[in-house]
This record gives sequence, structure tokens and C-alpha cells, in this order.
Amino acid sequence: MATSSPKEMSFLDHLEELRWLLIRSTAAILILACAAFFISDFIFEHILFGPKDPNFVTYQFFCRVTQFFGVENADICNVKMPFIIQNTNMGGQVSFLIWTCITVGFIAGFPFILWEIWKFIGPALYETEKKYAKAFIIVSSLLFFLGVLFGYYIITPLSVYFFGSFSASSEIVNEFNLESYTSMIKTSSIACGLLFELPILIYFLTKLGLVTPSFLRKYRKYALIIVLILAAIITPPDIISQIIVAIPIMVLYEISILISLLVVKKELKQSTLK
Repeated sequence: MATSSPKEMSFLDHLEELRWLLIRSTAAILILACAAFFISDFIFEHILFGPKDPNFVTYQFFCRVTQFFGVENADICNVKMPFIIQNTNMGGQVSFLIWTCITVGFIAGFPFILWEIWKFIGPALYETEKKYAKAFIIVSSLLFFLGVLFGYYIITPLSVYFFGSFSASSEIVNEFNLESYTSMIKTSSIACGLLFELPILIYFLTKLGLVTPSFLRKYRKYALIIVLILAAIITPPDIISQIIVAIPIMVLYEISILISLLVVKKELKQSTLK
């Protein structure tokens, strides 16, 4: 590994640093995946197949919310899962076990991956910015885990409920493929985790001059429309569920605008002092 000053490193030295970043991150994911293997029964029965249970905590929560707002006999209070999950590939369950453990390893190892990324980009930052390393790791990890929880406890069960109970014809029986079911859960959880990194992304984009607060404000209404459309697609057909899903995402967007504004003000202040 190169030991020269990062600012004097050649292109090949940077590639070497990137290679070691990928190696260490992959190793961490695999180690955590091996640990996940020993609790795979719990992961499968209580986490992956949790949203398939009509008594899952999310369905009970939405039922109480709809009743609080005076909606009687809401569909969400009578959840039924008229479908089965089947494996149609010879090695399907082996692949399912491996990739589930790797996914758990990635989620659990996300803070370490962030730390590796910070070490890689750290040399390009000012000394005053390097002191925020711990804050960056903590805040980014917290946002990611909140996003994963939001995806798992909100997006995933509502999607499972909608697609599992939807029927275009009484002649069609829902028998979902194992890969299709688990892929939706993994994708929803990780995608939401990454989506919740929006404030961090906006911070760096603003630092690079690619995004401004005025730009974010200008396209706020379009962002709201997109969020509402997505919420309408993945939630049951009632306005309360759609609002519950849309609110956290729009709050993140507003936080991103605030962060962008603070970055711009700070840079203007620094340029004035110079």
C-alpha cells in the first residue's frame, strides 16, 4: 500500500488505495455474513417472513391509526395473505441463504464501509473538515439504519400486503417465487437506507457547487409529486397510509435544503473573511 503523501500520490497510487478500500470492505461484509449464518433461523422466521404474518406490527399500527382518524372497517385491520412462497430452482434455497447473509453483512457493516470511504476522500478535504469524521460516520450510519427500518417496517409490509392480496381474477392464484419475495424486501430496505442518505449527498453536492438551495426549492413541487405517486403505488388505497409514507421523505428533502443553505452561507462567510 502506498505510504506517500496523498496529495503527491499518482493515479496508480489512488487506484491502489481504492483497491484496498474494496478489499477491506468486502472482507468486513463477509465476516459479518458468516456471523449472520449462525442466526439465520431467526433472520428467516422473524425478519424476512415477518411481513407475511397478518399480525405483523406494521399492520396493527396502521389499523390503530385508521381507527384513530375514524375510519371504520379499514382493509388494513383485516389483513389476509392469500399466497404462498415457493422455491422453483434446484439451488434456490442455498443461494437464498448465502445472499441473505451477505445482505445482512452489508447492512451491519455499513458504518465500517463509510469509515473506509472517509479515509479515501479525507486527503482531499481541508484540515478543518477532517475533524468531522466521527460526526460524518455517526450521522450517515444513523440515517442509513433509520432508512432501512423505514423500508422494512413501512414500505415492505405495505408492498407485501398490496401485492399479496391483489387479484386480477379469481382464477389466478398467487404463488410467489422465493427470489421475488426476498428481493423485494432487500431492495426496499437497502434502497430506503440509501435514500435517507439524501442530506449527506446534498451536503457534498453543495460543497462541489453542483446543487444550490434555490435549485432545491425550485424543484420542491416536482419532488412532492414524485413522492406522492410512489406512496400511492406502494401503499393500500387510502390517503392516510400514503401521507404516512410521504411525510418522512419530504422531511428529508426539507432538511437537505436547510443543509445546502448552511453550507452556502458558511462558504460565503469564509470567502468574505479572506
